[in-house]
Amino acid sequence: MFILHRISEASSITSRVGTFSKIMKKASSSKADGPAEKKAKVEGGPIKVDDFVEKFKTTRKETAKSILDFDFKKKRVRILSDAKEVDENKKGVVYWMSRDARVQDNWAFLFAQKLALKNELPLHVCFSLVPKFLDATIRHYKFMLKGLEEVAKECESLNINFHMLTGLAKDTIPKFVKTHDIGAVVCDFSPLRVPMKWVEDVHKSLPAEVPLCQVDAHNIVPLWVTSEKQEYAARTIRNKVNGNLGTYLTQFPPVIKHPHKASFKANPIDWVKLLDTIEVDRSVDEVDWATPGYTGGVGMLQSFVEKRLRKFNAKRNDPTDDALSNLSPWFHFGQISVQRCILAVKKYGKGFSEGVAAFCEESIVRRELSDNFCYYNKNYDNLKGAYDWAQKTLNDHRKDKRTYVYSREQLEQARTHDDLWNSAQIQMVKEGKMHGFLRMYWAKKILEWTKTPEEALETAIYLNDRYQLDGRDPNGYVGCMWSIAGIHDQGWREREVFGKIRYMNYEGCKRKFDVAAFVARYGGKVYKK
Repeated sequence: MFILHRISEASSITSRVGTFSKIMKKASSSKADGPAEKKAKVEGGPIKVDDFVEKFKTTRKETAKSILDFDFKKKRVRILSDAKEVDENKKGVVYWMSRDARVQDNWAFLFAQKLALKNELPLHVCFSLVPKFLDATIRHYKFMLKGLEEVAKECESLNINFHMLTGLAKDTIPKFVKTHDIGAVVCDFSPLRVPMKWVEDVHKSLPAEVPLCQVDAHNIVPLWVTSEKQEYAARTIRNKVNGNLGTYLTQFPPVIKHPHKASFKANPIDWVKLLDTIEVDRSVDEVDWATPGYTGGVGMLQSFVEKRLRKFNAKRNDPTDDALSNLSPWFHFGQISVQRCILAVKKYGKGFSEGVAAFCEESIVRRELSDNFCYYNKNYDNLKGAYDWAQKTLNDHRKDKRTYVYSREQLEQARTHDDLWNSAQIQMVKEGKMHGFLRMYWAKKILEWTKTPEEALETAIYLNDRYQLDGRDPNGYVGCMWSIAGIHDQGWREREVFGKIRYMNYEGCKRKFDVAAFVARYGGKVYKK
């Protein structure tokens, strides 16, 4: 997850669960290349809790018997169709799963079950698999499909049919609806143009009497509730998000065993054969540190709470220290709920107030700001989406001499004069992740070392989406746009190439962390032009 680590902006977060309860306010401000900082203080010591998977099951059961006994917030849903009611004599309800690929802690799934229970209909889950998607590789497809295999098994145990459909949703979903006389379709929400086009196309092709309902199951506060416009920065959206947490940051009821059985069974899925049908680059293969799926995501969350939350605030900008949550792949593929993670961190991290506040700021405010930007700015991945001041300053310095100019191939192969940059690139290629602080440095150096800002942005997005497990994500687009085009930032002292875009350099990194240790870990070499 390409989340910005508040290099200069003081931040705070006020969270509420049920009634208002303030959590500690922490101002975290420093300049990217400022003077050496005092040694950061790490809070408390490690904690140990019982199995999170079982704890979360118990919590759901204690919250409500089912979604019918729960105060579901209607504003999480928007009806996209003219049809508003489920016709009588229909044979089922479909949850068209896409961005949020999990069963539990999923507001879209819960709303679909609510519709099915109220209308006494079977519930079906459909996933429409496209054989190629942007710059995704077999690394991403393996992570996604292994997570979906876990979803399919859980659906089976809950008397809910899981259907793997292959092809574009505009063809597969309407066909399924018409073939099986489905009464309503529920979909989840993404702000990106391709998934939004999928929803638009499905909407056009569904029978007129079938309602299409969309649920924002990814954000804690639904995007359309938070703001009706593009927000300028974290400072303009923070209060809008935090002011709604008392309503939306709640516990989840369980998705229960569905009492209405379908008249037909889902086709069996050959997961190995399915993977063979994917038409993507297979040279970028899966990584071994991240176990796909809900259970794997919960395991990573638990290790974060037990081992890394205590030092998250103090050490999260140090690439040599294991202080990050590492949850971004599961967030991106929707295999674990951000809301569930926030609830767990707040509950078990009471002794680590600064870490909790920092995690909430990044996982709630910054993430939801990224969705806001991508939804309201159709040029979220190109320079037309930058503020006027940024477009002007980049254009003013377009012809500035670059000391180093590298091709995309040289950058991809980590063949630059900068051993730190090379090491970060190697980490990304091998592990499918790059430390968040370094990802900012990495992107800014691409601006410095390519012929034009357009080429820089295209290259950064390409490499990010090709290798990062959390690629093709609003956070990734906003991270690249922040680093190269000043989105959600301000103008700084003018300099060559960058203009007024914030600058980062090697010496500044040396003041932040042990660069030599990081380079030794990943083996980045210095290449002479």
